[in-house]
Amino acid sequence: MTQMQDITSPMSSLERRATLSLSSIYALRMLGLFMILPVLSLFAETLEGSTPLLIGLAISIYGLTQAILQIPFGLMSDRFGRKKIIVIGLILFASGSIVAALSTTIYGVLIGRALQGSGAIAAAIMALVADLTDEVHRTKAMAMIGASIGVSFGVAMTIGPIIAGFSGIQGIFWLTAIMSFLAVFVVLFVVPNPVKTKVHRDAEVDTAQFSKVLKNKDLLRLDYGIFILHLILTATFVIVPLLIRDAGLASAEHWKVYLPVLTTSMAMIIPFVILAEKKRKMKAVFVSAVFTLVLADVGLFYFNDSLYGLIACLWVFFCGFNLLEATLPSLISKTAPGNLKGTAMGAYSSSQFFGAFLGGTTGGWIYGEYGASYVFLFCAVAASTWLLVALFMNPPKYLANLLVSTEDITADKLDDFLADIVAVVGVASADLQASENVVYLKVDNSQLDKDKLQYLLTQWSGSV
Repeated sequence: MTQMQDITSPMSSLERRATLSLSSIYALRMLGLFMILPVLSLFAETLEGSTPLLIGLAISIYGLTQAILQIPFGLMSDRFGRKKIIVIGLILFASGSIVAALSTTIYGVLIGRALQGSGAIAAAIMALVADLTDEVHRTKAMAMIGASIGVSFGVAMTIGPIIAGFSGIQGIFWLTAIMSFLAVFVVLFVVPNPVKTKVHRDAEVDTAQFSKVLKNKDLLRLDYGIFILHLILTATFVIVPLLIRDAGLASAEHWKVYLPVLTTSMAMIIPFVILAEKKRKMKAVFVSAVFTLVLADVGLFYFNDSLYGLIACLWVFFCGFNLLEATLPSLISKTAPGNLKGTAMGAYSSSQFFGAFLGGTTGGWIYGEYGASYVFLFCAVAASTWLLVALFMNPPKYLANLLVSTEDITADKLDDFLADIVAVVGVASADLQASENVVYLKVDNSQLDKDKLQYLLTQWSGSV
């Protein structure tokens, strides 16, 4: 190879710039989607035509358009260019925000939220990250984007009520539109241009491989899990803001609930994430987190008429939710073969957004027909079905993904190169994708002989 790969090297300045700028775009978009979650049901009551069902649909309809369009947007980015598709998606997102901001009826907000979801750029962003990062740094870049999503969710839940208190939900939608146009600027002038664009199976959906993903029972269990998790989230937030208000806390003050609940629950899960990953107790931690959701929803069913009861049960809920949000992507990464990771994540993300759509719609309908307590009962039953599924999951293999480029290795030497790599201690499997000039490795980082692997990469670099 003309350029030696260093598996221990830090990201280059261009890779850091690409990852941070694309993380900011992802975060800005998620802020816009989730700032509305803790406030829409409060303010939608003043909109013409509002009903509990339509309010729930307005909260969650973005999930339907997002789920339908995210894979096509990713495929179009292969054909028409990453940046073009990302900019189009951001403009759609901004357009939906403006439509919602100008609306005085619930139907206008519905159209706006659906338009927001149609700007489904997540897959295109991930593909651009893959274009702009070296193979050995790809996993690190994806993890940084994942962290930005978690941070943006917590920030959105906290500042949404504050902004709505000053300017109503219209102010949130206008701010979202402004952030979208700011993100367009970042795409055009801050994000580097890739030298070349190609398909990356670790970051993109391969439609020809969908059947393999859908036949994998372990992956399907995880898809069901994220479906239920976001179904519960959106169903819960159709009614929780109303219950907090009815318990005596003004809507502009709701941040005083969400800020301490979210920050302390996030701090609470850190030891369990360490236990799951470092001590290899992933299944036990995972099942316990799902059980925590069941307990939280049972508590909300019984104690939703008290502010302190709501706060306590919400804290328990977010302990489980945050832990599951952190562990589910890790489990997908561990479970999916390296060359199917992008396809597995596509199915996972679609499941997440369909869950969000169904949760808000069903939660609104149940609230209108039977009352708030039965929404929590519905959530508890849904979480219980997930608990049963999780109990029968196979313990994950504690394997990480590592990519090695073969771009400068001649075809007649690929088999020998692959044989050398597979023989390294800690390499569990190696899948050669000649069309991409890459080898997808599954490695056990606790056993991986990194010095030996690096030595081989160096030797092969010098042999060509």
